[in-house]
Amino acid sequence: MPVANIDDNMGRIAAIHASIRPLNKTPLLGVAFTVKVPEGDNLMFHKAMDMAKPGDVIVIDAGGHSNRAIFGELMAYYCKARGVVGLVVDGAIRDYDTLSQMDMLIYAKGVTPNGPYKNGPGEINTPVVIGGKTVRPGDVLVGNQDGLVVIDPEVAEVLISMTQATIDKEAKIMDDILAKCEYIRPWVDEKLKEIGCDIINQE
Repeated sequence: MPVANIDDNMGRIAAIHASIRPLNKTPLLGVAFTVKVPEGDNLMFHKAMDMAKPGDVIVIDAGGHSNRAIFGELMAYYCKARGVVGLVVDGAIRDYDTLSQMDMLIYAKGVTPNGPYKNGPGEINTPVVIGGKTVRPGDVLVGNQDGLVVIDPEVAEVLISMTQATIDKEAKIMDDILAKCEYIRPWVDEKLKEIGCDIINQE
């Protein structure tokens, strides 16, 4: 399901900040395994890699700092080998050329060749903040090239139904556009009238 359609059904406020971007075009769907690290330090991420389970998305709260990379290709490939389906870091990565070619979706705020410290401390499997959104262990993450949304698993089933209805509705609209060059939106004129616009027909 497109992330945009999911977000529309979550009040249009569920997406993480646009500064955290996908490195490739592989879709993302998994369960959050959270890590919090100090600025430019990846000690706790090293431990988290050994703890994560297949189907997890490792979500790293690096405070948004991008002066040191939290991981590169070796750590990313180790995660993939263990069944991790995605990596999200509110911070920087390195080895961009390799990571951008992986068939595992990676989100990051920046890229730098500067490597990380390994001093700690940090936290594993506690609530973190990524791109302005709180992510809790077990939250569902869905991502594509548009961005990433965070879903409470308790509402996931209802959200699927709502999003499918949106997809079906948009498919009908697209059919009308392509077949009839028609896009019916009575709410546009209603809204213009509501805000006091004068509509003047000109020949």
